Amino acid sequence: MGSSSKMRQPMIALTLGALLVGWSLTPSPILAIDVTMTLEKAKKVLAAGREPLDKAQTPEEVIKVLKAADKAIRIGADPETDPCGPSAILKTKFYWLEYFGRREAAESKRQKRDIRMPDTKIQEILAMPNLEIEMGLCGKEEFFADGADVALQQGSKNIMPVDKGKPSRGRKVPGTASDYVSRFSARFAYQDFDPRAKTNIVVFFPDGQLISLEADFSKIK
Repeated sequence: MGSSSKMRQPMIALTLGALLVGWSLTPSPILAIDVTMTLEKAKKVLAAGREPLDKAQTPEEVIKVLKAADKAIRIGADPETDPCGPSAILKTKFYWLEYFGRREAAESKRQKRDIRMPDTKIQEILAMPNLEIEMGLCGKEEFFADGADVALQQGSKNIMPVDKGKPSRGRKVPGTASDYVSRFSARFAYQDFDPRAKTNIVVFFPDGQLISLEADFSKIK
């Protein structure tokens, strides 16, 4: 019994070791922003973007597909139910590939032949170095967003954009007395932030006010 027990112990240790190695080598679910996407995966994302629009038969179905696509990459308020709530659209490589997949489907229907993006154009998307964030903000006058700035906060780290557009002139929110919606975009270098981390998108206004939106990058493609 003693020698048999001694024989089993190293075997158990080896088995546990193999399981631990297996777990460590098992890739985590691809739910986070994919910065190093392959050409093969990019073509699958393009195809996934085409499919719903290929199946749409009426203008109403097309609109439904486009609205669903917007909701998948938006954080914050839904403009349909809360037109004055802050929101953001996260334009990752995945976003652009699905977007162009829908464009392929629309052009294919229009020209009555398959339209596909050449590999060189796909590679240009895969080489994009920045995440683009399009903000939707609400204020009380047309130019309320002038001078606004934005940053990503990850823990104690603040990440500033590498490029920022000028906020649009506020557009009156229908049915309100004095609410205006403005949009502007900022680009953040992938190398400057953790694409799998929980993040706050913080917008700073010249008068000292700020708006913060939570964005869990581990749940965003």
